Amino acid sequence: MTLAVSVVIPAYNEGDAIIPVLDRMFDAVELECEVLVVVDFEEDSTVPVLQAYAEKEPRLTTLVNTYGRGPAYAIRYGIDHARHSAVVVTMADGSDDPRQIDDLARLIDRGVVVAAASRYSPGGQQVGGPMVKGMLSRTAGLSLSRLGRVGTHDATNSFKAYSTDFIREVGIDSQTGFEIGLELTAKARRLRRPVAEISTIWLDRTDGDSNFELKAWIPKYLRWYRFAFGPRLSVEELKRQSAAIAARNSTSK
Repeated sequence: MTLAVSVVIPAYNEGDAIIPVLDRMFDAVELECEVLVVVDFEEDSTVPVLQAYAEKEPRLTTLVNTYGRGPAYAIRYGIDHARHSAVVVTMADGSDDPRQIDDLARLIDRGVVVAAASRYSPGGQQVGGPMVKGMLSRTAGLSLSRLGRVGTHDATNSFKAYSTDFIREVGIDSQTGFEIGLELTAKARRLRRPVAEISTIWLDRTDGDSNFELKAWIPKYLRWYRFAFGPRLSVEELKRQSAAIAARNSTSK
């Protein structure tokens, strides 16, 4: 069977800024692919731009998320509509390197359930971005790698590939922000499933505003961080414990 990849991009009022991101992506990805750009509402400024782009690019699909507002629900909606065995989540701001999508998908094809693009492994780099956010992310990633043995130096990076079968098996519980990358990495570790990484250079966006709300999301990230540590779980045990984390995250402000 020919390897194919579904690329999920959550977007919020990107407008014309998404055009160069899509141009680079379709130029870089050599595998058979579908690109699913997910917005929260039909009036999003990205929609008419996507519709015009899709007239010349049949691999592009626009999805209007019906699960709830915010990037977590958009990512979940996109993944649930992915058709291929490997799904890559990447951002609409151009901060991720689309040339690495094929390599991440190939790791999934070889049996890895989570393949991370790592800013903090040898050869990786983070260029720009808020200093505090970067410091916290690096500390979490390196401590999870060295102490939690999660299989990547960058568990918090959203730029990852996943086995769609793995996601269908364990589910996604995150409801806010970009917790999903950390959640699924933690779940893979607790199930003792294989996680791998490649180094990446992440560039901070130069146009538009970031949708990352650091102060509001830190407590929710910490719960998934702690979840990565612990003995091996069965799928049933994992689902019970992760549902409890999601319930606590949904009530915290």
